[in-house]
Amino acid sequence: MIPVTEARSTRPVSAVVSPVPLRPAPDFGPLDTARGWAVTLVLTVIAGITRFLNLNYPTDARTPVFDEKHYAPQAWQMVTGGGVEDNPAYGLVVHPPVGKQFIAVSEALFGYNAWGWRGTAALAGTVLVLLVIRIVRRMSRSTLIGAFAGILLIADGLTFVSSRIGMLDIFMALLVTAAFGCLIVDRDEVRERMAAADLAGRVGLTDWGPRLGVRWWRFGAGVLLGLACGTKWSGIYFIMFFGLMSVAFDVSARRAYGVRRPWVGTLVRDVGPALYALVVIPLVVYLSSYWAWFASETGTYRHAVGSQVGTGGAFAFLPDALRSLWYYQGETLDFHSTLTNSAGNHHPWESKPWTWPMGLRPMLYYYADGTVTGCGEAQCVKAVMAIGTPALWWLALPALGWMIWRSVTRRDWRYAAVLVGYGAGLLPWFLTLDRQMYFFYAVVLAPFLVMGVALVLGDILGSSRPVGIPRSPTGTYLPAPVDERYALGLLIVSIYLGLVIANFVWLWPILTGMPISPATWQDHLWLPSWR
Repeated sequence: MIPVTEARSTRPVSAVVSPVPLRPAPDFGPLDTARGWAVTLVLTVIAGITRFLNLNYPTDARTPVFDEKHYAPQAWQMVTGGGVEDNPAYGLVVHPPVGKQFIAVSEALFGYNAWGWRGTAALAGTVLVLLVIRIVRRMSRSTLIGAFAGILLIADGLTFVSSRIGMLDIFMALLVTAAFGCLIVDRDEVRERMAAADLAGRVGLTDWGPRLGVRWWRFGAGVLLGLACGTKWSGIYFIMFFGLMSVAFDVSARRAYGVRRPWVGTLVRDVGPALYALVVIPLVVYLSSYWAWFASETGTYRHAVGSQVGTGGAFAFLPDALRSLWYYQGETLDFHSTLTNSAGNHHPWESKPWTWPMGLRPMLYYYADGTVTGCGEAQCVKAVMAIGTPALWWLALPALGWMIWRSVTRRDWRYAAVLVGYGAGLLPWFLTLDRQMYFFYAVVLAPFLVMGVALVLGDILGSSRPVGIPRSPTGTYLPAPVDERYALGLLIVSIYLGLVIANFVWLWPILTGMPISPATWQDHLWLPSWR
């Protein structure tokens, strides 16, 4: 008779050990749906309170401040003039209409006042917090790390100030972040479809892999990117970067599920639909954003054909309205391309893109002294400065370094995706360094910086692993020992989040225009480049 232990040792390994699956199991996020939404909504409400609190303050004698002076009147023209704006100071409107259409919505509700020209900006800044929480939660599969991202964005001075002023950049940040989120959901959905095809045995039917069907999340990303381009032309950078990212996601999914020729499969199956969703749809949306201009008779260059543009030529077959719009876009491009330092265009608060990651040259939107009172001193000043919270922005370079390292050595798609978004907002500006630029262009960087830092905090935190429940000599259970690695990570993360919040509170007076003494104002200007 063979002993039981010996009998067990003679059994084939496959009979006692389940085979390791060859395909990755899809993982589409944490299961704490109710708690996830509760955390999201609580943080979003906090963001809304900070963004909307005293939103009508300050103003310049009840008029807009800084570049609000361009966009608030143009939006009001849309409300009162059939949806079309003009800009007599420059002879043409230098940005597409979508951002001003957003501002026009709140002006239609509240009138031509600070609440009117800032209301939708504050709403956009609030919704941006919600989106970042949900995106990071999905990418990290953790509600806690999503909450880290929400806290960081709430306490970021740059997005805070941009949410409380009637300019275009907060809308850009919202739209490109929403498009990014759509593509992250699309990635998960593609892998879910690949998993279903794998279970059905369809992955290996051809060398190219299965068709993936209609991808509505990617279509939604195209609509949002079209609106981003309709806010500022820099949205086209995100079309290029996000398009490549989406295709890379498709290649990765086909490789993960064993498609024999994943690159060719992606080229045949996915690139065409991607061009449609992320190039054609944004173009259609962009043209549609000029609906009021097309319908008008008095829009800038509306009837350029026959006056500024001849009626003949190679493109005479196109409708005159499209040809007039093309001429209009050319004039706008000429304005932007000549707004250079070499042409004598300088601004005391301009900055170059190498200063943006750490916020080394912030933007002063508003400053008043002389008649200011209320600080408890003989002299008072008040200022609004768009400045990234240093406790967050000054860690940009090491955080970016860690993201690059993880992307290269660990093939961590989350960090790679965040780098794509961050790069789209930063790298193209290095090609036009002679152009006049400002730190508020970096508002679109903030959501991706926050996402990256939140993921880094997740790495520092690690995971709480059960270490076993010991028994005493009498057989009773003792308290479970602490996972010291997790406890240390939690301590570090908590201290850091507290530091960011404290830094934001310290900056509050110069983010909101509170009356302060000149000495306090100087105390807040930490670097010579902030002055």
